[in-house]
Amino acid sequence: MLYPTRSIDTADRKHYREFFTSQRVSPIYLDELGEAVSLPIGVATIKLVIENEDTAIEKARELIDRTQQQISSQQQQQQLLQLIETILIYKFPTMSREEIEAMFGLSELKQTRVYQEAFEEGARNEKLRTVPLLLKLGLTVQEVARELELSVEEVQQVAQQQPFNQGGS
Repeated sequence: MLYPTRSIDTADRKHYREFFTSQRVSPIYLDELGEAVSLPIGVATIKLVIENEDTAIEKARELIDRTQQQISSQQQQQQLLQLIETILIYKFPTMSREEIEAMFGLSELKQTRVYQEAFEEGARNEKLRTVPLLLKLGLTVQEVARELELSVEEVQQVAQQQPFNQGGS
């Protein structure tokens, strides 16, 4: 169980006594973990949640640099950077996502091949999920393909996998 500080831990564990006794679950107090620079990068990233606004910007920059230097897998790197970005969005609610991206150089990361491929794949999947609805609304396969910028073959394949009722129910 993660707690920002020990003072938040109610120590009311009667319903979970077995988990604590067996040491399958134990409390972790983020403020007692030590300096982020000495922690594994994933733990240091979670610790960003409890940083005050004055130090959060500096810590986030350090985490972004560490992520880019220490994580070799592009997918893992992207996931960790998205977590950092999400934490910052919640920590600075008056800032827009674009302002946070610009402040921390995250917008440049979105230009990477891995990010672009993931984004394109997500957009394509959304289009494919829309196909049955548009067909049900009466559009032809050719119209759906044109509107969603898909091939006729892709639309036909989705139509065959997801039967729909043309005409009334």
